[in-house]
Amino acid sequence: MTTTAQPAEELVVEHVVTRAPVSRAQRLGAGLSLVVLGLVTVWRFGLQGHHDFPARIRLGAAGAAHVPHFSAPAVPVAWICGVLIIGLGVLWLIVPRRRWFGAVMGAGLGLFVIAVLTWLASASSFSSVDVVGLGTSTIGYAVPLILGALCGVMCERSGVINVAIEGQMLAGAWTAALIGTLLGATAGMAAGAFAGALVGCLLAVFAIRYFVNQVVLGVVLNVFAAGLTGFFYDAFMQPHAAALNQPPLLDNIKLPLLGSIPVIGPLFFDTSVIVYLTYILIIVVDVWLFRTRWGLRTRAVGEHPKASDTVGINVLAMRYRNVIIGGAIAGLAGSYFIFQVGQFQKNISSGAGFIALAALIFGRWSPRGAVAAALLFGFASAMQVTMSINAPSIPSAFIAMLPYVATIVAVAGLVGKVRAPAADGEPYVKE
Repeated sequence: MTTTAQPAEELVVEHVVTRAPVSRAQRLGAGLSLVVLGLVTVWRFGLQGHHDFPARIRLGAAGAAHVPHFSAPAVPVAWICGVLIIGLGVLWLIVPRRRWFGAVMGAGLGLFVIAVLTWLASASSFSSVDVVGLGTSTIGYAVPLILGALCGVMCERSGVINVAIEGQMLAGAWTAALIGTLLGATAGMAAGAFAGALVGCLLAVFAIRYFVNQVVLGVVLNVFAAGLTGFFYDAFMQPHAAALNQPPLLDNIKLPLLGSIPVIGPLFFDTSVIVYLTYILIIVVDVWLFRTRWGLRTRAVGEHPKASDTVGINVLAMRYRNVIIGGAIAGLAGSYFIFQVGQFQKNISSGAGFIALAALIFGRWSPRGAVAAALLFGFASAMQVTMSINAPSIPSAFIAMLPYVATIVAVAGLVGKVRAPAADGEPYVKE
């Protein structure tokens, strides 16, 4: 075992992308994006901001005891944030450093969010923003996206493109609803993960064994899962909803001590068991991928399968295992919808699998990056609701589309190099 680990490690290190100088397109793309974002912040939230009312920020539900309230002048905050964003853009244009990219873009986006929140909180004398509530909604929207993105990381790091995340979620959701109704929530979650793994088996067999085009195969599996679950819903669940489609809702579990921490406790440690499982899976997948021999071999298989085979790694077996495990994670994401809503509906995932795929790409095929991107998409969904209440004059879909625009810009290479594993989507034929 020891003799094969070192060559595999050398293989992976050999194919790691070095930090090349920032290209002109990347420098201009990121810098000008920040400058434009800063100008929009100054114009919309500064020049056209709400001068009559201060921004009221709450760290909890309205009327709750011992919840801090803050007030701030919205227009000056917007001006400060806008000027700082422009400054970050100019700094990046003048002195671009690849190692600064994440911090600069993150700071710019954070300042923009602060400006938006203060603007919303000053829309009228009755307006206020509950930061904890907004964060809770963000996590709620992001959990299935995080699980779907982790599924994609498992698959694509080993060299198999997984466009079928949506289908795996649907299969997991239908199965979780049925088994959850009959046997309870725990059995439903396990059954949902198993159903997702079955769809993962189909993906693995046709992609790895029969060399079917993986993108086309993923689309076919999505259509297959949508049609099959829709047929079973119409044929069995809808006519017998009380007996087959009434799974229990998951209660929040407040962790001792941690759940009582102000702000952080209600946000992270007073939630459902699937959210806690998501926390665990984030850590497990990240550690597994970058700190274990399995993860080392997975990355080697995804970068250079032929060289991996020559040092004794079973390329096909690694791909089979990772795709099936990834399918189980996506099936758990489908279970999340069921135990939040309380019943199965046709196409209940509503494209979450495709959004998770976008988060995977935007996160650069990294567990941490994918989680950050999924949280960004979740925050945009939560902001839709907040804007529809506090600022109905602005289409809430505008905020919702921003993460997708950012994904397109990132994939285009304008704000950073996005590189999939070298062997992603390439079938391997053992000689």
